[in-house]
Amino acid sequence: MKAKITEIFKSIQGEGLYVGVSQVFIRFYGCNLNCSFCDTKTFKFQQMTLKEVLENIYYYKDYHSISLTGGEPLLQIDFVKKLVKALKDENRRIYLETNGTLAANLEKVIDYVDIIAMDFKLPTSTHCKSLFNEHKEFLKVALAKKVFAKAVICKSTQLSDLSKAISLVANLNEDIPLVLQPNFFEADRSLNYKLVHFLSFARKYLSCVEIKDQLHKIANWR
Repeated sequence: MKAKITEIFKSIQGEGLYVGVSQVFIRFYGCNLNCSFCDTKTFKFQQMTLKEVLENIYYYKDYHSISLTGGEPLLQIDFVKKLVKALKDENRRIYLETNGTLAANLEKVIDYVDIIAMDFKLPTSTHCKSLFNEHKEFLKVALAKKVFAKAVICKSTQLSDLSKAISLVANLNEDIPLVLQPNFFEADRSLNYKLVHFLSFARKYLSCVEIKDQLHKIANWR
């Protein structure tokens, strides 16, 4: 069995609740979505066996966790399941970065994952179809582990979309952290005003809401 892998490298987590921690990143190729703000679109990958991926990971030392990212890693679920099993046998901490649309696939690996960073794909941000039902089912599974949600906020993002996401989270568990993430490519004063307004609104319903930039882009980390 082989997986389509874009790259494996060690760097600093640049967004979300774990910004600043050292991680080994395994970037899986391919995604089931096509978000307008996506910054990881690529057409290059290499086919790698489980042994090859593990050898690349074991090359690195002294890091907080192993980040499975993409693309969407859960698309290659059969390989991911074998990988996370092998990593847990070595007591490695697994951090899953996901678009939160493949609940059935998450169920297959939830026992081996430690931290889940789920992106809310707000339609007025992504310019794609609504995925709230998929996000709801995904979060129901993810609640078995440490989970937080992120939402990219663009100039086009409407409060009505964010309100649906907040309601969804609050009905499941109001303590699920939510990170509002400004679209790096649109960052200016008007977007900052929107973020502050959204933050104030979200904190009425959820216990933990923060604004966090994509620090890896600002600091030019890989």
